[in-house]
Amino acid sequence: MTEPISPAPSFIAEVSSNHHQELDRCLAFIDCAAEVGCDAVKFQLFRIDELFAPEILAVSEAHCSRRAWELPVDFLPALKQRCIEKGLLFSCTPFYLDAVNELAPYVDFFKVASYELLWDELLQACAEVGKPVVLSTGMATLEEIDHAVEVIRDAGCLDLTLLHCVSAYPTPPEQCNLAVLEDLRHRYACRVGWSDHTVSPPVIQRAIHRFSAEMIEFHLDLDGEGGEYAAGHCWLPWQIERVIGDLRTALTADGIPQKGVTEGEAGDRDWRADPADGLRPLRKARQAFMKAELERE
Repeated sequence: MTEPISPAPSFIAEVSSNHHQELDRCLAFIDCAAEVGCDAVKFQLFRIDELFAPEILAVSEAHCSRRAWELPVDFLPALKQRCIEKGLLFSCTPFYLDAVNELAPYVDFFKVASYELLWDELLQACAEVGKPVVLSTGMATLEEIDHAVEVIRDAGCLDLTLLHCVSAYPTPPEQCNLAVLEDLRHRYACRVGWSDHTVSPPVIQRAIHRFSAEMIEFHLDLDGEGGEYAAGHCWLPWQIERVIGDLRTALTADGIPQKGVTEGEAGDRDWRADPADGLRPLRKARQAFMKAELERE
């Protein structure tokens, strides 16, 4: 049988720094991601002292305060187990080199953030584990992406997905430039997707239906109380559930590229105009109809 035209993209719920360092809240994010129809959930593993230069931390209390957003490493086994129970893939973004080894036993794929795209050593470390790598390309030039892709592939990665991303929080729809997806797909011969910061259903729909995005990553918050929600780029569960549900419904309409009579049409075929006189139904149906009416009398 001919395959359907449009496969469904995968949806990745990015928890980011909305977890409050609470294991129960982390598990609730996984449960929520499953309930709204996601395929994977993603966390971030960073240490502020290994994320920002010491001279920045020495003068910026705002950056130091983000220590409250760090994900405890000892949460990883429980997060992985809950993902298994819920049928989700588990991913996490490493922001320091040791994080790659800490995550390797648990993640189904690595995600590298746009801000780390220039860091060859991190790209190599992720690729050398042998698991799929997803790379966001926000703020990057094509030359920078060329180099990052070369580094990842030279380090042995055989499964690479590039996410077009605009690192503005939130991103105005008119700045999304979704047409880049086609260029990335052809230039690098790999899967491509959209990392969303718009909280705009039409943007996600356009990325999928016009530019065939194969992965959609979005920032999720449970209740508007997450550390990043106020910035304006996080979806609430009911918002993204509607988008995913509408998409899955729409994709059921694609069917296969082969014209035929559907189950719903079959009963009306005999009620078309007969080619002999242009009247409905077909002559054989007229006879059957008349016979049935007579038998009812």
